[in-house]
Amino acid sequence: MVEEGIRGLDVGILINNAGMAYPYKMYFHEVELEVIESIVEVNIDAATWVTRAVLPGMLKKKKGAILNIGSASSTFSYPLGAVYAATKAYIAMFSRSLGLEYRQQGIDIQCQTPMYVATNIIRGLKAPLFLIPSPEMYSKASIRWIGYEHICIPYWIHSVQRFIMRGLPEPLLDWCIELFFLNILRKTRLKKMNTVKQ
Repeated sequence: MVEEGIRGLDVGILINNAGMAYPYKMYFHEVELEVIESIVEVNIDAATWVTRAVLPGMLKKKKGAILNIGSASSTFSYPLGAVYAATKAYIAMFSRSLGLEYRQQGIDIQCQTPMYVATNIIRGLKAPLFLIPSPEMYSKASIRWIGYEHICIPYWIHSVQRFIMRGLPEPLLDWCIELFFLNILRKTRLKKMNTVKQ
C-alpha cells in the first residue's frame, strides 16, 4: 500500500517523525487496548513499512538519507509511558541496525533521540524554553546532524541533560524520574481533569 503511494516519486530523504503516546501519564493497566494498538501502529509499523517502501529507490541511486525521530525515553526508565518508550527503543535499534546494513550502499540511516520538544505530545508541561525547544528550534539542530551518527542527540541542551542524567547512580535517577512522573505530571493532569469535570 505504501509502495503504491510513492510510486514514481524520487525520495532522497525520508523523515519518520510520526509519534503517539498515552493521552496523559498512565499506569499500563489503565491504558485502553485501542490506545496501545494505535501507539504500536503509529510508532513502529508506520516507520517500518515506509522505510521498507523507500529503500529500493535509494538503493538504485546508491544514495539517500532516512531520519527516524526516536526519544530519550528509550534510554532511561519511563514509568507511566512504558509502551511509548518501548516503541521508541525499537526505532533506535531498527535505525542503528539498518544504518550498518546500508552504510556501504550510500544510504545514511539515523535515529535522533531528543528529550522534550514543545509539541502536542507533551501538552501541559511547563518548563523554560531553553530546556524544551520549539519544533522550529529543534528542526534546525536536527537537520544539521543528518548523516553523522546512527544514534544522536542534535539539540545541545538535551545533550547536557543526558550527560547529567547518565552521571547519576541508577537508583537515584529512577527515584527522580518516578517522582517527576508520578507526583508532578500525573497528579497535575488528574487534578486538571477533576477540575474540568466539576
